[in-house]
This record gives sequence, structure tokens and C-alpha cells, in this order.
Amino acid sequence: MARRRPPEEFSMSFLDVICCGFGAVILLLMITKTVQPQIIEASTVNLEGKMAALQEQLFEIRGETIVLNRDLNAKHEQLSSYEDKIAILRGQLASAKARYDSIQVQDNSNSVIAGELADARQSLTAEMERLLGRQHQSQNNLIGGIPVDSEYIIFIIDTSGSMFSYSWDRMLAELEATLSIYPEVKGIQILNDMGNYMFSRYRGQWIPDTPGRRKVIMQNLRNWNVFSNSSPVEGITQAIRTFYDPNKKISIYVFGDEFTGESIAQVVGTVDRLNSESADGRRRVRIHAVGFPVQFIRPPHLQTTGIRFATLMRELTYRNGGTFVGLNDFRP
Repeated sequence: MARRRPPEEFSMSFLDVICCGFGAVILLLMITKTVQPQIIEASTVNLEGKMAALQEQLFEIRGETIVLNRDLNAKHEQLSSYEDKIAILRGQLASAKARYDSIQVQDNSNSVIAGELADARQSLTAEMERLLGRQHQSQNNLIGGIPVDSEYIIFIIDTSGSMFSYSWDRMLAELEATLSIYPEVKGIQILNDMGNYMFSRYRGQWIPDTPGRRKVIMQNLRNWNVFSNSSPVEGITQAIRTFYDPNKKISIYVFGDEFTGESIAQVVGTVDRLNSESADGRRRVRIHAVGFPVQFIRPPHLQTTGIRFATLMRELTYRNGGTFVGLNDFRP
């Protein structure tokens, strides 16, 4: 009887099963591997770059916003400045209209007065011809009602802000016109209303009168903006004390727009003592004045200093042999 062989540990059937299992696993791996796996580090670098670009754009936008806000604020300030200028111009226009209306009323009344003066002059002329004869000729040294017989002239000029800002060109024109009626004098002097000399090297001395000197005077006056207290008293008293001479014919011309001093009577008394009368009853220093109506562009309750200047100058010129001229416009 034949012996049986012992059974094998691994049969063919088992190997088949194992091979089929491995094949199935391989097939599954091949089916599921459709996308290449991403590298985490590379994707992180791309995100940081995008973040940096976005932050840079944000900073640029913020900078543009600051610039736009600054421009907007500047435009607002400019607009506010324009509005203020418009308000000032409207006020000046209203003041100009009021002055024009008052001038129209004055012109109507002046025409009546002019007619009466013409009649009086005609009657006076006829009476003078009857008493003095037709061959008599009146001789005087008046130009425009201002005596021009002086050999020395002093200008006292208000250098305050109101004069320098609003009426300086008109002042220069009036001063040049005044010089023109004195073709030649022995001496000239320029002081401001505080008694300060325009030419310090001629302090207390007369400036020689030459065409070149007159030209230099006009050139320096254009920018002569020294401190002033808006009162001509110091300049007038300084000029009389320094240059008074009973043997010289001197004229003082005061150019200004306001008097801020305390007492008109006190100023008049002081000038009376300084500019005493000579033996023939005349004062050796004539005082003329030109009033610039700068203060009258302001509201009525702020015009006091301008009115006081006119009052003071009328009295001083009357008592000291001069003439007061009140201008009706402070512009050239």
C-alpha cells in the first residue's frame, strides 16, 4: 500500500489568491492617482508675495488720500479768503456809493454857493475899481490860494499804516505838485509825523535844493514806511523848534489823515508859543496842511480821528498864515 505525501504549506490556489490581491491593489492605486500632490512650501511663498503686493497698494492709496485731503483743505482756505475779500469789497462799494450820494448833494449846494460868491466877487471888483482905479493890478504870491513866498520848506508826512496802505500814491502826487510850485528854494527838509528825519545825515540841517536831490527825495519816499502814532504834533513841534529863524521865510506842509492826540487846544497853544509873531504881527513859519480822507471810508462812528485832524489843521493853518486843503478822494 502506497504511502500518502504530506500536504504542502503553500498550494497553487493560495498563490493565485495572493497575486490577485496584489494586482487589485496596484490597479486601485493606478486609478486613484490622478492629481500631482502640491508642495506646501511653494504655495506658502506665493501667498506671502500676494500679501506684500496688497499691502503696497494699500500704502499708495493712503498716501493719495492724504494728498487729496491736504488739497481739499487748501481749497477751503482759499475759498474762505475769497469770501472775506468779497465782503470787504462790498463794504467799500457801499461806502463809495454813500460818498457819491453825499457829493451829489454837496455839488447841488455848492453850485448855489458858487453863484453867490460870483455875485459877491463881481460887486467887490466893481467897488475896488471905483476906489483904486481901473489901472490898479492886484499883486500877491498865491497859487491856488496857497502862499508860496517861502524860501525854505519842510514836509511833515504821516507814515502810519492807513496812509501808507491806502493813500501813499496820492500823497506822492501831492508832494510832487507842491514842489513844482517852488521852482527853487534855499533848503528842503522831510520829517515824518513823529519828527524822524528821512535823511539822518541832514538831521537838524537843510537839504540843498537841486533837481537831483528832489529826484532822490521822491524815490526814497516810495518805500518810507517808518513807525507813526498817527498824530502830526511831534513832527510840527520838532520842525519849529529846530528850524525856526526870524530871518528866514519857512513853510511847513503837513500831509496826513488823522489826529489821535488828546487835546486840540493844547496843540494850538504849544504851536503859538513856538511860532511867535514878529514885530509886524506875522508868524515866520507858515503852516499848510493837506488832509487825505482815508478815515471816511470807515463807518461813521470810526471817523472821529479824521474829523479831529481836519479841525486841528484848520485852526493851525488859520493861526499860522497857511492854507488847509481837504481832498475829496485819497486815490490818485
